[in-house]
Amino acid sequence: MSAARAAALRAGGFAALAALMALGFMAYLRPAFMVDLTNMVLAWCG
Repeated sequence: MSAARAAALRAGGFAALAALMALGFMAYLRPAFMVDLTNMVLAWCG
């Protein structure tokens, strides 16, 4: 695996982790946000 590809994968992993932590923080601040988000995902899935 090339160094550039490894760096891109690492950056993508950090971005995914940051997004997950941001969602967790929003769920901590506003539990209703997480309920709305879950309902949207469930409605979108089927």
